[in-house]
Amino acid sequence: MSKKLKVGLFGFGVVGQGLYDVLHKTKGINAEVVKICVKHREKPRPIDKEYFTFDKNDILNNDSLDVVVELTDNADEAFEIVATALRKGKAVVSANKKMIAEHLEELYKIQQQTGSPLLYEASVCGSIPIIRNLEEYYDNDLLNSLDGICNGTTNYILTKTSEENKTYEDALKEAQVKGFAESNPRLDVQAFDPKYKLTILLCHTFGVFVKPEDVFNFGIQNLSAADSTFTREKGLKIKLIAHTSKLGDKIVGYVIPTLISPDNMFYAVRNEFNAVQLGAAFSDKQFFYGKGAGGHPTASAVLSDISALVYRYRYEYKKVEQNGTLPFSNEHLIDVYVRYPDESFLKELNVTDIQQRFSSSETQYVIGKVSIDSLLRANLNERNDVFIAQWN
Repeated sequence: MSKKLKVGLFGFGVVGQGLYDVLHKTKGINAEVVKICVKHREKPRPIDKEYFTFDKNDILNNDSLDVVVELTDNADEAFEIVATALRKGKAVVSANKKMIAEHLEELYKIQQQTGSPLLYEASVCGSIPIIRNLEEYYDNDLLNSLDGICNGTTNYILTKTSEENKTYEDALKEAQVKGFAESNPRLDVQAFDPKYKLTILLCHTFGVFVKPEDVFNFGIQNLSAADSTFTREKGLKIKLIAHTSKLGDKIVGYVIPTLISPDNMFYAVRNEFNAVQLGAAFSDKQFFYGKGAGGHPTASAVLSDISALVYRYRYEYKKVEQNGTLPFSNEHLIDVYVRYPDESFLKELNVTDIQQRFSSSETQYVIGKVSIDSLLRANLNERNDVFIAQWN
């Protein structure tokens, strides 16, 4: 029988409480939470107060603890916790996608130096075990591409605008009422959340480290009735897709609304569900589907990582060694639908090869080609008068 892991937990929100419940109610996983670090002293807790501490060092300096689980909501504090725990020889599990994306190369180097493992399946696509599959099943097969609906909030909103003809504003309010969207939904609707996830996936798909600020992201916050009408008339749906692929000797990656036809597997991915499609040289296309948001799906992924640590599992980062010299590039042309305010904007983006053009008193759009580099430089998330979607 493997050794029972003693766990120190940072954060006791929805995911943290779910994790505690599962570990203390199941006999299938040989681990237990013995200490929990939280911030708010007066907040009522559903378990005995002897479990709690307000000093991070009670966990970080506790030599009897084997695993540190980080489930906080502050990226800077999370990095300090994770880096310190790794340097002290502890195994770490984290769900903080922003922290991991911003510091992944440094965290990789710390793991190489210390031999301490860091697992973070819960940081990407909730309960879908995509990182583990990329590390294990796809360690030898030649991957060509990865596409994913990686944000449950935006997929819920887009489902409502597509299937129930709701406005973006009404769909967002509904998502907030149901707890899928925050009161300030910027990270989701402007596609920063899926960008962080894509940054992590770039490492495990192609072995490249990329800073989040170098990855283009544009969300759905400017979706209008005109865009929805255009989409329905064409028999399509809009999905917010994170994409990466290997093109020749370079890697490209970006997050953008994408027009999806009924024969595309993503067409049927509804509400808060996530999905990932891999394209490989030998196994062709593989499709992963599951809940990507919420406490229980995230806790499920955290639990899976803890279970793996019982058997001393760690990421090997084989693709970093194999492909680490491949450059990441934004010099890539894509076909796009562009709803725009005036002709100067098309010139600013350098839209070329225009195939369709429409103009009325209410709206105007073109379908043409544009480079990811031009989109990145345009700071589109700072504007409220344009909408752009990839035209597949």
